[in-house]
Amino acid sequence: MKELLEVNQIKALSRLGPTEFVEFQELGRVDVKNNSYPIYSFIIGSKAPDAPCLGLFGGVHGLERVGTHVVMAYLEALLKRMNWDKDLVEKMKSSRVVSIPLINPGGMAWKKRANPNGVDLMRNAPVEGQDQSKFFIFSGHRISNKLPWYRGQQNKAMEYEAQILVDFVTREMFSSKISMAIDFHSGFGMVDRFWYPYAKTTATFPRIREVQAIKSLLDQSLPHHIYNIGPQSHHYTTHGDLWDYLFDDHHIQNGATDKIFLPWTLEMGSWNWVKKNPKQLFNLLGPFNPIIGHRYDRTMRRHISLIDFIFAATRNSHCWSK
Repeated sequence: MKELLEVNQIKALSRLGPTEFVEFQELGRVDVKNNSYPIYSFIIGSKAPDAPCLGLFGGVHGLERVGTHVVMAYLEALLKRMNWDKDLVEKMKSSRVVSIPLINPGGMAWKKRANPNGVDLMRNAPVEGQDQSKFFIFSGHRISNKLPWYRGQQNKAMEYEAQILVDFVTREMFSSKISMAIDFHSGFGMVDRFWYPYAKTTATFPRIREVQAIKSLLDQSLPHHIYNIGPQSHHYTTHGDLWDYLFDDHHIQNGATDKIFLPWTLEMGSWNWVKKNPKQLFNLLGPFNPIIGHRYDRTMRRHISLIDFIFAATRNSHCWSK
């Protein structure tokens, strides 16, 4: 049996917080090469269906371990604080955090970007990119699962892991009056980018007014923040983005209501880690993760303020979403 450290760490997190506020579930298992890996989820806080909700997600791409680690670091701090911070407990009584820290454990265990079927989960949704002139192979293709960025076969159901994510978000977040998600990635650029949809098109995002309100609040509240904020499509466009699919599904269901669902992607600028330590290029995980200890520690600390801000903005949407 090939062990996966992150799976054991996620399971250990479930024992940290007050049990009356924490629901820990196994959503499914991924079998690969005589090994079986669970996909775990957390629901922390209010059980009220319409309560403000923050979703934290990582490990869509198996090589990008740092995303899962940032999610785990935040959950660990949150759960430990709930044992003594009564103010935080009061907040959690009327809001919640939901999370799948590791969506692609098979890919992570075998050091692959894709899942064990060779499918890039973030190219797998039934969404067709609309700006064809900007597409390259990394935008998603159906040539072969031997090549990276493979979308999967046309007219087939989404991959198991992708469907688990879609079902979880739909079930646990769509009922909220206001919900925001952050999906953690690495492997692109020199700076940390905080992206909102769309990935499929350069057309204006339907919730651009709300996005601009969040950006304005972030600039005011954390004036020295390090994030480059904009739509993913300003850098490249893709087919099959899971968050495009989820946003569109929510918007079709709730576009005429006052329910808001905003999915964000934090793309950590891993090229900067490589620039500072070029030897990382000779490590399969090096282009995607901070290898040196102090850089890893700094990355675990670096995004706590952003996550706290987005959670606070979710709880206080009445102040900015009018």
